[in-house]
Amino acid sequence: MPDQNAIMAATKSFILSEFLEGEDPDELTEDVELISSGILDSLATLKLVTHLENTYDIKIEAHEADEDNLNTLVDIAKLVASKL
Repeated sequence: MPDQNAIMAATKSFILSEFLEGEDPDELTEDVELISSGILDSLATLKLVTHLENTYDIKIEAHEADEDNLNTLVDIAKLVASKL
């Protein structure tokens, strides 16, 4: 089972390749606000949820796919770890 640091690293890599191509990876720190800053819009958030579900074989409920659970890499890692 991956730990939260591994989940954050993998998620960061996915976000950089899918939504922030060409951006400086050092700028995407674990506490950058992804949804409230506009990096992830509703479609990007849905794509991220699908990626997390497929990668970790988990189910993220509709009410969990929100700013509270997916706004930062830390939030995402906590959510995924809680489902493993």
